[in-house]
Amino acid sequence: MKHKTYKNPVLAGFYPDPSICKAGRDYYMVNSTFAYFPGIPIFHSRDLVHWEQIGNVLDRKSQLPLEGTKIANDGIYAPTIRYNNGTFYVITTNIRGGNGNFIVTATDPAGPWSDPICLGSEGIDPSLFFDDDGRCYYCGTKDRREGARYFGDNEIYIQELDLNTMKLTGESWPAWHGALRNVEWPEGPHIYKKDGWYYLMISEAGTAHMHCVTVARSKSLREPFCGYPGNPILTHRHLGLTYPIVNVGHPDIVETDNGEWWMVALASRPYGGGYYRNLGRETFLVPMTWENGWPLINPGKGIIEDTIPAPDLKEEEYEPVPGFDDFDYDTLPFHYMYVRNPDTDMYSLTERKGFMRLKLSPEVINGTSSPTLICRRQTDMSYELETCIDFNPSECEDAGLVLLQSDSNYYTFTVTRDNDMYCLKVLKSFQNNGTDNVSEIAKCSINAPDAGHVNIYLKAVQKAQDISFSYSFDRKNYTTVTENADGRILCTDAAGGFVGTCLGIYATSNGHPSDNYADFDFLSYKGL
Repeated sequence: MKHKTYKNPVLAGFYPDPSICKAGRDYYMVNSTFAYFPGIPIFHSRDLVHWEQIGNVLDRKSQLPLEGTKIANDGIYAPTIRYNNGTFYVITTNIRGGNGNFIVTATDPAGPWSDPICLGSEGIDPSLFFDDDGRCYYCGTKDRREGARYFGDNEIYIQELDLNTMKLTGESWPAWHGALRNVEWPEGPHIYKKDGWYYLMISEAGTAHMHCVTVARSKSLREPFCGYPGNPILTHRHLGLTYPIVNVGHPDIVETDNGEWWMVALASRPYGGGYYRNLGRETFLVPMTWENGWPLINPGKGIIEDTIPAPDLKEEEYEPVPGFDDFDYDTLPFHYMYVRNPDTDMYSLTERKGFMRLKLSPEVINGTSSPTLICRRQTDMSYELETCIDFNPSECEDAGLVLLQSDSNYYTFTVTRDNDMYCLKVLKSFQNNGTDNVSEIAKCSINAPDAGHVNIYLKAVQKAQDISFSYSFDRKNYTTVTENADGRILCTDAAGGFVGTCLGIYATSNGHPSDNYADFDFLSYKGL
């Protein structure tokens, strides 16, 4: 019987740095979240194609301090998930968030997960390897111990981890410096054991277009690893900037019960006439096998494809994340995120049932604290985002939609008040030569049907890299506020950093004290 096919990516949108493990017939996967809270979504699957989010690993501030972090490039980097003797381990790095490299553990992958066990180790991208003799090893990335010759001149190093004390023991030792001559950023290491060999799989050359996957092996963890003569084993950099799938790397691999091997890896899909990656780094699946003692990726092709035969596993689908959310519950679903650690008193699903109430705080998006904002990931190149807001703003108060790429690159479409007139405002922010440029690109007065407050539908539609903003009082007749706004400012390459665009709702008093609030009746996201 011919296999079904699946469509890549298996996790669309901002789901970078995938790591996977197997426990029984179940597979679990985690991703980086940087300065978003909660941190590290955890997914479950039984067929490697369909994934259901079952929780977030870091869902308490005690696990994930994020004060002062930048959205684009701080916070949680490159988690690794492993399962050993009934316990799940996630190890990761919190950059500039306060706890460096740390481990959390759980017996149920849906949680709760432990508070962080801080390791005091150097570098980033930590991983764990459990050997057959019961020993555990830490593997990570740091500057060469003899001194880095240039930025990104790293070593992959190994050190034993005592599982009883959860402390690193003995001295660390360098395992490998990467495959390529004058390599930059050997990182994201994972160790595997097969047929008596230890394999070390890493990424090189940064996480943009030159990204690639390389591998080395050794008969002993304490001996130098020897690189595969055929490295790199996976890259798309030779396919050009306009290829539909680019910057492939940061893999993890798993073997199924029937002996198939599969790799998860990050990659991006540029669109809009150039190397514009608004969706960020997404999670892709690719088949692999072994040939002459080395990994062979997607035999005969050697690249990640958008359509590929599915794994030889029983298909098990899950309910997709709903596009329409009427906020008719008491707790936000797992896929929603805040920026940094939220003040939960500023959010309520119970004060007005069926509405998400956002209480206005002085915090703004380009600050360093947590603005009153919830968002979900953009998962389609073209989409429609809509909400209905009930709001009575004072001067300098805003609430409405947000299209968020970073602290500096975003759009807001908000209801506000100016000289006792209700207004709609589109704000554009982008960074140029290190300077944040913030401007109103459109503003219009509106006559609210209900005296004393505005009850209005706000809509943002992005088609490739063109964005339009419109409003309605009846959800039938829409008036355009502005169109052809440039979506390119929401791509990773314009904003810098490592995240993808997130979409949601936002409320602020713009630095002023306020006890006001905005009620959102629903949030609708629809791919076009």
